Amino acid sequence: MDSGLDKACLEETPQRSPACASPRMGTGLTVLFATAVGVLVMCLSASQALIGEFGPSLGLSTAAASLVVTFTLLGYAAGLFLLVPLVDVVENRRLILGTMAACIAALGGAALAPGATLFIALSFIVGMTSTVVQMLVPTAAFLTPEARRGRVVGNIMSGIMLGLLLGRPLACLVAEWFGWRAYYGMSAVLVAVMALALARVLPRQRPAAGPRYGALIASLLALLREEPVLRRRASYQALLMGSFSVFWTAIALRLQAPPYNLGHDGVALYALAGAAGAVVAPLAGRAGDRGLTRRITFLGHGTAIVAMLLGGAVAGGSWSLDLMGLHLLPMLSLGFLVATALLLDSGVVADQAVGRRAINLLRPEARGRLNGLFTGIFFLGASAGALLEGPAWSWGGWAAVCWVGLGFALAALLLHAVEPRHARVD
Repeated sequence: MDSGLDKACLEETPQRSPACASPRMGTGLTVLFATAVGVLVMCLSASQALIGEFGPSLGLSTAAASLVVTFTLLGYAAGLFLLVPLVDVVENRRLILGTMAACIAALGGAALAPGATLFIALSFIVGMTSTVVQMLVPTAAFLTPEARRGRVVGNIMSGIMLGLLLGRPLACLVAEWFGWRAYYGMSAVLVAVMALALARVLPRQRPAAGPRYGALIASLLALLREEPVLRRRASYQALLMGSFSVFWTAIALRLQAPPYNLGHDGVALYALAGAAGAVVAPLAGRAGDRGLTRRITFLGHGTAIVAMLLGGAVAGGSWSLDLMGLHLLPMLSLGFLVATALLLDSGVVADQAVGRRAINLLRPEARGRLNGLFTGIFFLGASAGALLEGPAWSWGGWAAVCWVGLGFALAALLLHAVEPRHARVD
């Protein structure tokens, strides 16, 4: 594989030579990074599709089973705050491969877990160690010149979003044929394969001497206080991820109910169609490189709002287009729901791509901590969406779910509309 890296750049030295200051991210290495992060984040989204499978198997009610999704996302947020900052002080190759080894062990344990308590605990660890994704993203940013950074990070973002979206249909298909435990076992094998591939090409990148771990974690608050761009971009994405999470946690329940009555295969195909929204990431990254960050942000927020309005209108209770004298046939209505998923995913991906580009331009010496804060904050938003899905569904069904998603998206748009000049990124 042509990684585009000079062999001298792979040596473990305290300081890089000038020739290695900005090594080129070749196509082969970009594809490997995108594939690796896609495989890793599939572990985060699969539990949403498997609630109906592992719940009865482990003796969990539907409401209790949704805690697996919440704890997986909370684990991811915890890893972003506690593990990813180590990128700035620990030799990166060893940190990345060690975290992947822990993820493999947690996935294997989840596949064999005999009871609900152990399974939920291991799900938290799976989420926590999956944050190796956010160790690979700043590594890629470090290896890419600033003029191309938005494009490369956008390409790797495509892998992240494809993993989040493809994890659902793949989990459904594997569970249909081999059971839900087989999916966790398969994930462990795939992560192991990616770890072996990365072990061959990852450069040994030793950060300059920095603070001890306690001081490093304490510095997160200082970074959050001192960087308005970080605060704003993380807030936008947290709100959009609330919409994303509440939608994708509830959509399987909606599709399995009348008038759609889809089985595992149908839900898998629906999720696969929604994955097409990930193609927006590299396009948004290029637009950011051209100084269009603010426009892409507004477009992303508006697209998410339209998506939630459309989803509620065609398939939900009080929002039903039947109120306007129009009766949508189930297949036509299902087509509009596919459009809802595409629009929502596209809006979230676009905002995240330009947001990640913006925070990677702030402080090169704190890139790991900045990525950890950014992603950790927006996954708290995702956790909030997953947590609200259960009560919303119980109270008002699909219409209530869409109202919650719309509220998140509107809040993001309003927050960006009042963005002060000093926090703007073009």
